[in-house]
Amino acid sequence: MQLELDWDAVAECRDLAGRIVGPVGAFIAAHSTVSVERAIARLLGEAGAGADGVPVANTIVEDLGPRLRHGVANAMAADLGRAEIENRARAGLAKIDARRRERETFLERLPQGEPPLLYLIVASGNIYEDRVAAVAAAEAGAQIIAVIRSTGQSLLDFVPEGATTEGFGGTYATQENFRIMREALDEAGERLGRYVMLTNYASGLCMPEIAALAALERLDMLLNDSMYGILFRDINMRRTFVDQHFSRMLNAYAGIIINTGEDNYLTTADAVEQAPSVLASQFINEEFAHRAGLPDRQLGLGDAFEIDPDLEDGFLFQLAQAQLTRQIFPEAPLKYMPPTKHMTGDIFKGHLMDGMFDLTSVMTHQTIHLCGMLTEAIHTPLLGDRALSIEGARYVMGTARHLGDELEIKRGGIIEHRARHVLDLARTRLQHVAEIGLEAAIEARVFADVSRTPTGGRGYEGVFERADDYWNPFEELLGHVSAAR
Repeated sequence: MQLELDWDAVAECRDLAGRIVGPVGAFIAAHSTVSVERAIARLLGEAGAGADGVPVANTIVEDLGPRLRHGVANAMAADLGRAEIENRARAGLAKIDARRRERETFLERLPQGEPPLLYLIVASGNIYEDRVAAVAAAEAGAQIIAVIRSTGQSLLDFVPEGATTEGFGGTYATQENFRIMREALDEAGERLGRYVMLTNYASGLCMPEIAALAALERLDMLLNDSMYGILFRDINMRRTFVDQHFSRMLNAYAGIIINTGEDNYLTTADAVEQAPSVLASQFINEEFAHRAGLPDRQLGLGDAFEIDPDLEDGFLFQLAQAQLTRQIFPEAPLKYMPPTKHMTGDIFKGHLMDGMFDLTSVMTHQTIHLCGMLTEAIHTPLLGDRALSIEGARYVMGTARHLGDELEIKRGGIIEHRARHVLDLARTRLQHVAEIGLEAAIEARVFADVSRTPTGGRGYEGVFERADDYWNPFEELLGHVSAAR
């Protein structure tokens, strides 16, 4: 099942994305943030928290004050010597490399099976309860487990320490919580004979730190978008642009697949109207990722099945969007999200909507498939709801496994016309963004109908211009690795 696309238009979209990201890249190269510096400190061995519970990395960075412009690595080198800091940096990356090789060994010995890979969420607030739910989900057939973060953690400018049991609407992302869940899923994977992937969130004010901790604890995926925090959490855009770059450098080295957040556009605005913005954002996310050294095989671009179910031929529009994304980004492990916006208390209709979503996913060869829940609009899904979701997805994906390979898209028909229309509008949107600049475009509500300003939002005070002698040893080391790979 293939669309006839205007590949010159696709090439132009990529060229426009480069023009859009270029000026932002220049800003990134000249600036750092407190969260980048805290991540550097952690990777240099400054872990844990003091007697007052404040993370050591936070204390080090805050104590530097104006000297932070030279970089936390320079400050530490003043006491320990540059050679010692370089050795610590190599040791930090060696730990991450060892975890990456562990993953590769697991996947060779315990293969996951054919995608779409079934992705399920646990979110009780208590890591120990989440551990039980995650193992149960894996036993029911889930191949990826995501631990939703506690409400509001993305707005905290520090990473909590230790295991946590009191999250609200999710569980805190901490290094110890990562370790607990990774250990549980490894044990389950051995029993089940297949590797179970672990996902968490690196968006928010601590994006680089969470990327570092996730790399050290062998997480497999991280929610890591170039604009999600800006649009949906009101985190300062300049802080986000700098943070996402360094976090993606770490993700690239660790072999972590990022998940981008374009699906969220469709939950805040009309999915038919916003489809071109989704595609435009995917091109921009791709460009940001490539500039950080992230290869396509780790680029989990987001999309969602969010068109109003009462729209006539809406399913054809869904197929058009999913297939369009699949063909334009053929090597990317796409992340496909289920219907949420139009779910209601009618669980029977909701289960049917999820079935149509499952069918679209398998027909268009999506990779990461977040299972929809029939009780999405009622309460946090119970274990039984999750089991039904997995059972339904496994049925559809088994019985329709090669349906997309057997069908041809009608030339000039509804699906092809819709895909071409979305591509044309995405190109027009990117042309507009290239003309006015990405910051101005975000302020002008080009993405998700949300407006943010360059100096507004949370965390702007944590952005600073680098001094002439600024030093981040990981940029040098990771840049060399990226060029070699």
